[in-house]
Amino acid sequence: MRAEDKPSHSPLQVAEVKIPPLGLPGTLREPSNPRGIVVFAHGSGSSRHSPRNVYVAEALGRAGFATLLFDLLTTDEEMDRANVFDIPLLSTRLAAAVDWTAGFERTQGLPIGLFGASTGAAAALVAAAELAEQVAAVVSRGGRPDLAGTALARVTAPTLLIVGGADVEVLRLNRAAYALLAGPKELTIVPGATHLFSEPGALDMVVDAAGGWFERYLDEARATERR
Repeated sequence: MRAEDKPSHSPLQVAEVKIPPLGLPGTLREPSNPRGIVVFAHGSGSSRHSPRNVYVAEALGRAGFATLLFDLLTTDEEMDRANVFDIPLLSTRLAAAVDWTAGFERTQGLPIGLFGASTGAAAALVAAAELAEQVAAVVSRGGRPDLAGTALARVTAPTLLIVGGADVEVLRLNRAAYALLAGPKELTIVPGATHLFSEPGALDMVVDAAGGWFERYLDEARATERR
């Protein structure tokens, strides 16, 4: 799915929110009549302001999806480098954000997808394993799904792993993790792309792949709920 090929739902409503119980800051982007919502989990050393995640979120917004980007750690927690690799901690924060999204007045009832980058992908997969049917789909961008460990075998949500073709070690780790995923799955390789997808057109390929995945499975979840 190319976002530019879809009817525009813009302008997006952008609101700063706080995710309980810690009041973690987040940015909620909403098109009119959203078809679902995608909750983002940023990677190590990043935040809700990640330019790549913001780029993907805005493209998804133009395609009709609401998005939530939020900080997984408090300012004090970020000072301890070990926290950015604490997958159980990060997945707990992500699960709390999903619960908040499911109960928030403006997003209540929308099918929920997860988008994780780097270590955030592992957090997304662990959260998906714990939340089961609450999560309709998962997308990983340059992720470390291997860090999800034994949770991989419990992930039933349709999962798309997107990896740069030149990101050799991460690609190897993704292939190993892919074999362990229990639900519908796909591995998409962006030719010539490195870990940050900074090459011309690489991030647009991520948008196309992720948008198509969420379009397929979030729309399907919404249709099922209406039956």
